[in-house]
Amino acid sequence: MERRGFIKKFGLGSTLLGVSGAMSIPSFAMGKAEPTFNMDFAPHFGMFKSSAPGGIVDELKFMADQGFRSLEDNGMLRRSEEEQALIGKTLESLGMRMGVFVIEGGDNWKVSLTTGKQEFMDTFVDTCKKSVEVAKRVGAKWMTVVPGYFERNLPMGVQTGNVIEALKLGAEVFEPHGLVMVMEPLSDNPDLFLRHADQSYMICKAVDSPACKILYDIYHMQRNEGDLISTMQKTWEEIAYIQIGDNPGRKEPGTGEINYSNVFKYIHEKGFEGVMGMEHGNASQGVEGEKALIQAYRKVDIV
Repeated sequence: MERRGFIKKFGLGSTLLGVSGAMSIPSFAMGKAEPTFNMDFAPHFGMFKSSAPGGIVDELKFMADQGFRSLEDNGMLRRSEEEQALIGKTLESLGMRMGVFVIEGGDNWKVSLTTGKQEFMDTFVDTCKKSVEVAKRVGAKWMTVVPGYFERNLPMGVQTGNVIEALKLGAEVFEPHGLVMVMEPLSDNPDLFLRHADQSYMICKAVDSPACKILYDIYHMQRNEGDLISTMQKTWEEIAYIQIGDNPGRKEPGTGEINYSNVFKYIHEKGFEGVMGMEHGNASQGVEGEKALIQAYRKVDIV
């Protein structure tokens, strides 16, 4: 479909003008679309900025033309309602689905939920309620949860209990809407409370809600504990979302030490039909780097 026909058909012209001030023509050729990926890999905005420099709608159209079926946008909660609505409408028109965005009320990267303090609980619940409205606008089902840093003055069991109580409150917000918060064990620094798959599994069991599951980020889990396939096997029933990034470097598959062909084979054999977020940078910049990234995913996609 020609660019003008795409805008006219889906009625995005006036919205585009309102968001970006003018409608731009993408630099990529509007030729035959590439085959759809078998696994539901989800790029994020900026990943193809050289191939589709005209803004978020052009980027989404480019992603769809390259065979991607989903989008991730960690910062969705910070976007304007108008921009959120535009993204949701464009995703729907392209037959794409929304991956995670982050539930971030300002407490994710400090000591917070582990303390059990009411102020942090209140902020978390309020952010969960705001996230429900955002999820409706963009058609999202999953949202990332980060419990924050260790409270070094409390025993580990007490901190864990505090996090469980907070996530129970979040589950009460999300469960009636069929939404799922996915806890992400991270490796960014040693102060982060949630770091391991078995720890996340235990918390999910304690919260005991379909609205509380695990986001298994392969990059972070390789750094924190390795033994990826065995770890996924042990915690599989609580894993609802997967993210990707090779290590070292946090770039596309094939740039580091992880055998993504084998990892994806295991995930495929488990019957996983969820989104797999491409939460990493590009190994090389520019149009050629973006082409190389796409080819890296073609190489490890399960046929």
